[in-house]
Amino acid sequence: MLNFCTLFDSNYLAYGLVMYESLKKNCADFHLFIFAFDEKCEEVLKKLALENVTVISLKDFEDEELLRIKPTRGKGEYCWTCTPSTIFYVLKNFAVPSCTYIDADLYFFSDPKILIEELGEKSVSIIEHRYTPKYDQSKNSGKYCVQFMTFKNDEDGLEVLKWWRERCIEWCFGRVEDGKFGDQKYLDDWMARFNCVRELKNLGGGVAPWNIEQYRFVEENKKILGIEKKSGKKFPLIFFHFHGFKILNKKQIRLTEGYKISLNARNLIYKNYVEHFISKMEKKIPLKKNSFLAKIFALLPHEKNNKINISWLTS
Repeated sequence: MLNFCTLFDSNYLAYGLVMYESLKKNCADFHLFIFAFDEKCEEVLKKLALENVTVISLKDFEDEELLRIKPTRGKGEYCWTCTPSTIFYVLKNFAVPSCTYIDADLYFFSDPKILIEELGEKSVSIIEHRYTPKYDQSKNSGKYCVQFMTFKNDEDGLEVLKWWRERCIEWCFGRVEDGKFGDQKYLDDWMARFNCVRELKNLGGGVAPWNIEQYRFVEENKKILGIEKKSGKKFPLIFFHFHGFKILNKKQIRLTEGYKISLNARNLIYKNYVEHFISKMEKKIPLKKNSFLAKIFALLPHEKNNKINISWLTS
């Protein structure tokens, strides 16, 4: 069984539910530990009683160290601060052999088991941002992305995790300072600092707005494959990071923020996510679903700032 953990509050509930359902569709044997970061989120999740899910409340999760620094962090900064602590909590309290942290805004298109198997004899895995050169933010945001990270419950894995947790408790803010940024820049030197870390090479893990221009996509046998433009290498899309996706209002969707999304990617990647996401938002944004995909993705090629007008679809 594969063990995953994630964290989100009620504002990100739709993201988390869509991520969970995509994981359930593609992963045969898994368990997901969800850290509910407010009472409303906890209440909804427990009422849903999702299969293969354990909901963990803040009151059960937060320890003295986290509570001590909580007033010093913004809402997002506190979530970043807690990332290593969620993984540590699962390994310590549930005695699982390993745990993979996943962001709530990921969406799985195929089984992530292959990424975890790539870890091999190592104890920790990290994934590069793989920035397209014009979007390279590695100097400030870091070489690696905290989006999908596996830690084994062994001496080496716990050593790295405890080190990361301590650093995040010491400093974890949404600004660049002394070579640090949030929880993410700490990962930059892990390949040199620790001998148990593997940098995952499978291109299917970690496709995101900041690197999507390096690939084109095709659909074969109901699976989406990516093709690296510079090498022609073909790979199954395992997960996509829907960074910046947001329902702005009843008339507009923002696909991402600051990155160009091609029509090819909209048709083969974003339409799956948008359709699924909208199904979770129907009570807030009623849509005529029959015409939704065709009108958005056929009629609108490249709108400014990736904003798509959906006013003609609302009831």
